[in-house]
Amino acid sequence: MRQKLLALVFLLLQPAPGIAGDLVVDVRTPQGGPVADAVVTIDAPHAGPIRFPWPYRMAQHDIRFDPFVLVVPVGADVAFPNLDNIRHQVYSFSPTKTFELKLYGHDETRVVHFDKPGVVPLRCNIHDSMLAFILVVDTPYAAKTGEDGVAVIREAPAGPQGVTVWRPFLHAPGNRVSQTVQIPRDGNVRMNLAVEIREPPRRHAMY
Repeated sequence: MRQKLLALVFLLLQPAPGIAGDLVVDVRTPQGGPVADAVVTIDAPHAGPIRFPWPYRMAQHDIRFDPFVLVVPVGADVAFPNLDNIRHQVYSFSPTKTFELKLYGHDETRVVHFDKPGVVPLRCNIHDSMLAFILVVDTPYAAKTGEDGVAVIREAPAGPQGVTVWRPFLHAPGNRVSQTVQIPRDGNVRMNLAVEIREPPRRHAMY
């Protein structure tokens, strides 16, 4: 019994795993304007399946994709509902996931399985103006900036962490910038980032 009590005391005295508060990332243009649809990720070890609270859904609505950028984990099944009264033909030539959804109409849905990480640009073969992106990630530490340019990753792991910000047409190699951020064991840390956004390229230059 004494040995069990000593073992319990020893376990209680061990330092807790490095879990911190929130990582808050504020992404803006050099002129100070907020940048929406930038995806922030932390490349840190994790265990178990990855689940995000938002729907894995890329709708076609008003002859556009909604949302413009969708973040999903590896292994996700993404729904492609057509909410328009016209038909769409969604496709991607990305090496991450090459697929084509043949013409389908109003209130019809197709589902695509994404089995490896990477960027998947989307187009409609009927409507040239339609463009969106799916970012498939293998980390649970991911968030997207809103209209205010701010993304929050809850319970970020403590210590020096590699933080990457990716966005379509971000003026940087691979449309991404990375830096190391020291995340404390308690409290929050804020990262401010100024980036330039390029004009979208012509139709056949996907990203």
